[in-house]
Amino acid sequence: MTTVRDMLATYPADLGQVDRDRLTRCVEECIACAQACTACADACLSEGMVGELAKCIRTDMDCADVCNTTASVLSRHTGYDAHVTRAVLMACTTACKACADECSAHADTHEHCRLCAESCRSCEQACYDLIQTLG
Repeated sequence: MTTVRDMLATYPADLGQVDRDRLTRCVEECIACAQACTACADACLSEGMVGELAKCIRTDMDCADVCNTTASVLSRHTGYDAHVTRAVLMACTTACKACADECSAHADTHEHCRLCAESCRSCEQACYDLIQTLG
């Protein structure tokens, strides 16, 4: 299976000052978080009290979309712009925090929300860690 690290290793140009380990972790966390959020939203739709989970579902879907976009932006390096990358990463941290907070409110009742919140917090941290290395 091809990994994020494998693809970064094949990039023919210099990535500059970007920390490859943090970049790899961030892309992987964004992909994992998008999957967790999508699965959590779907699981919420299967719960008996779906109306009470409307905000959670919306937050899950927003976070999944932002994480997918972030992973995509981070995977492109031609014409790299640190300002755009930083803005995308900040948006991702905001979406992840909002989703983690919302899912945490349901974590005692729904295991899928607990797992989703955990994934969101991990992604949020990976984005912050990468931001620290940007020039």
